[in-house]
Amino acid sequence: MGDEKTKLIVGVNDKVPIGQSIVLGIQHLLSMDLYVFPLLLASLVGLNFADSTFLIQMCFFTCGIATLIQTFFCMKLPVVQGASFICLTALASIGAAKGMDTVAGGIIPGAIILILLGATGLFAKFVARCIPPYIGGLVIMIVGLSLSTTAVSGIASNDNKNLAGNLVCGIVSAVTLLICTVIEYRTHNRALSVFSVLISIIVGCIAAAFMGDISFASVTDASWFQLPSMFHFGLPKFDISSIAIVTFLYFLVLCETTGTWITVADVTGEELTDKRYNSAVVGMGVGCLISSLFSGTPLTGYSSNAGVISITKIGSRQVIGVCGGLLMVLGLCPKIMAVLACIPGAVINGVFLIICQILIINGFKVVRQQRIDSRNGIVIGLSLAVTIGSMGISSDVTAMFPDFVQYFLSSGTAVGALTAVILNLILPSAGKITAARTTATSSSAQGKAEAE
Repeated sequence: MGDEKTKLIVGVNDKVPIGQSIVLGIQHLLSMDLYVFPLLLASLVGLNFADSTFLIQMCFFTCGIATLIQTFFCMKLPVVQGASFICLTALASIGAAKGMDTVAGGIIPGAIILILLGATGLFAKFVARCIPPYIGGLVIMIVGLSLSTTAVSGIASNDNKNLAGNLVCGIVSAVTLLICTVIEYRTHNRALSVFSVLISIIVGCIAAAFMGDISFASVTDASWFQLPSMFHFGLPKFDISSIAIVTFLYFLVLCETTGTWITVADVTGEELTDKRYNSAVVGMGVGCLISSLFSGTPLTGYSSNAGVISITKIGSRQVIGVCGGLLMVLGLCPKIMAVLACIPGAVINGVFLIICQILIINGFKVVRQQRIDSRNGIVIGLSLAVTIGSMGISSDVTAMFPDFVQYFLSSGTAVGALTAVILNLILPSAGKITAARTTATSSSAQGKAEAE
């Protein structure tokens, strides 16, 4: 039943008793922090309470569907799908300026392109050429770095005319998660690792209650059960500039999720063949397409679940399938989603700030595992520098450019990751430089011989 190579207790295709599957599925669900993305997006776009609740609901529901598709029909590995933070700032800019219907219209074409990439077999060639492992890790670092400013801005916000309250709530939740992380690191307490985000949000909400900045009164009006509806924000609007930037961001999401797939394959001992790569991107595209129809967001594989598998040594697809089913069930319960929507934005941003730093560390771990020569060092250093530099561009400057450029510059992730990929493609490798020098030396020697 186990896997000798990875020492899994339960292999990828092994069965697990239903009771144990539910418990393990809940553990995977809790490790995802899935509610953070829709809460942040709703806050940045300025959605009302009802629309915020619906966005969270559909995020859970569509992630559940996408997880089942990827796990049982496409990639056939234990990969949980969740919202990608790479797209956060760009989607927020598009949603605030042109509406959530334009966001949906921007997501659909890119999802179709993903399906075509996998169906034609081009994706495996793309991975071999454009996404070496260190670039995947670097993109994760860039995501954490660029989104840190979003988190800080959310904490130091005066949108509700309560700057002091926001600062207190955000700092309390951030410090709580930091303390939990340090204690977990020193004690290797698995339960604390799984529940640390939840604990931090609860403590942050208690602080918000003391500051008079939280109310759950609206939860009583939410129903316990509601079927999902398509195009909640209206029929998709297809705006060229929005489509262009979101489609480009899909490319970055592919870099991110490929790193997750490599991690899952390594943990489970499964081989990532070209066929599996192509099937995986088809599954990702189908999941993103379904998500857009239900007013969701672009999806990616969550690396945190690979961490859970490595800890529990249980890699069964059945467990991940149960997790997907649980996500769908939660997505059908507006009352639970309404509770999440009541959490103050400052509390969520305080937690998110620490999550960003964990992303940076995880990306660094991936990069560190690879051989870093002077060429790769230049790629890493310049990409991080460009990411930081792009975050300092003022809104007055970006307003001078067309919409596409504005959306692009609003995302430090997009700027930094594109820089990383381009530099990796155009800078000659050490092998090419050596070959060139050898050729030049041989030509010189031959010329001297002929002269003599």
